[in-house]
Amino acid sequence: MTTVGAVEGAQNLTLAPGLSFTDDSSDSFPIRGNDLGTAEIAPGRVAIVFFGAAHCWNTNREAERLVAVYPKFREQVSFVVVDVNHPSAAQRPLMRRFYTGYIPTIVIFARDGGVLYSESGETAMRRGDTQALETLITKAIGGA
Repeated sequence: MTTVGAVEGAQNLTLAPGLSFTDDSSDSFPIRGNDLGTAEIAPGRVAIVFFGAAHCWNTNREAERLVAVYPKFREQVSFVVVDVNHPSAAQRPLMRRFYTGYIPTIVIFARDGGVLYSESGETAMRRGDTQALETLITKAIGGA
């Protein structure tokens, strides 16, 4: 388990403006918000870690899903957002342990710190489809 303190992760997540969801032309990292450099996963709290980069439409599509589910789960889940090209010092241990070089990558931690999901690629085939991501998060919250 990666525990550095009791911070609830990144806050106020939004999409960067002007993202492309069909090609790799977007210059911006797709997610904006507060405390994006955090890597802290609070004990007893579900956490989701998103690894992504600019210039990747797959990352943009998964970022869109993550930002879409953020309002529903922000009170129950810590969101950690890692720009793999510009990680904070605090995020580097997470990268060494969970990032295998493919973006996007999602890692979901249970309340006890166990890894419930750790996969690269998108969680859905269609843009805007959050069902699989919501199911993974709901499962982690429910402890199932």
